[in-house]
Amino acid sequence: MKSRIGIAVVCIIVALGLSRPGFAGSVSSDYPVVFVHGMAGFNNILGFDYWGDDYGNFVGNPYVNWWLSFSQKCFVASLTPFQSSEYRGWQLANEIEDYMATTGSAYVNIIAHSQGGLDARKAARLLRERKGYPVVKVLCSISSPHRGTPLAKYALDMNPTLSDLLAFLAGIYGDIVYGAGNDVYASVKQMVYNDYDPNDGVITGMKVFNQAYPVSSDYASRYVSFITAQDGLSVNPVLYEVKYGLYNIDGDGYCYDDCNNDGAAGSGDGDIEDCDDDGLVGINSQQMGYRLAYHERWWGFDYITTDWDRGSVSDINHPTAVQMTSHNSILNQDHLDVIGIGPDTFDEIEFYAALIDYIDCWEDY
Repeated sequence: MKSRIGIAVVCIIVALGLSRPGFAGSVSSDYPVVFVHGMAGFNNILGFDYWGDDYGNFVGNPYVNWWLSFSQKCFVASLTPFQSSEYRGWQLANEIEDYMATTGSAYVNIIAHSQGGLDARKAARLLRERKGYPVVKVLCSISSPHRGTPLAKYALDMNPTLSDLLAFLAGIYGDIVYGAGNDVYASVKQMVYNDYDPNDGVITGMKVFNQAYPVSSDYASRYVSFITAQDGLSVNPVLYEVKYGLYNIDGDGYCYDDCNNDGAAGSGDGDIEDCDDDGLVGINSQQMGYRLAYHERWWGFDYITTDWDRGSVSDINHPTAVQMTSHNSILNQDHLDVIGIGPDTFDEIEFYAALIDYIDCWEDY
């Protein structure tokens, strides 16, 4: 167990960019890191490896990611590609529990992308209930629709047949939507803020999900999130078609709950060019816990700090106006760049090494 004073000193040094803790191959967290994929994972998405670099190499593999120590333990979850987070969170908790039994680990950290950030919150609560203590140390979400995405309601409002909805999602994610075990209606309804159909006998949506699986120290020691957004000229070609051919997510406005009935909490200003979404999720939906800032350095190891000025979103349904609208500390990447789907200039290997380094700094604090 690290001393809290020592951890604080290291975190301040890293935050100021004065030094890099360690050297090539030294980055390692005390507890294993579980990588949780979003909608349409696990093995690949649009023909690319999930959680890979531009060459398909897993970012958590120390034999590939030379920043990581060979002692670093990582586990990649495998969840049903299209399902509700109620179901996927239960799957994730089971997989983590099995992994803990196999490795003898008492705790884990979680890095989760997109819907995986929602699944992770449910899993953290289930693991707490099963084990009797908070199993998750640091829970980090990346590009997660914690307050919904307008694209989900847009798809459902077309009143599609199952085949129509499958075709719509296949245009974004590929043929994985046709796999066995998927429930595409449940997965899309999950991403709408309010209960999409009050008459179907099932209460769905992010509002009620956030109430059931909140940011709570009972379930995880530290909640943090990366917010992604990019302009249309740089966005992935698939997401470009979504943003400019289908729907303007318009995700940098504030209001209480979903005031404009677009499927996501907050509102917008009608400007499609103001870099307020990552092609699938608006910036006003993505912050959970503390916002993280990524710092790239040409002369050394990149590093990650906490954006203290934005504060922590402890009530996921009701962030402040600043937390919903601020463009500070946004990761200038689209929704798919951060998981290894280009074209992009993003260095996935160093980014995730820096994130694991950040986790190591805070997991016992």
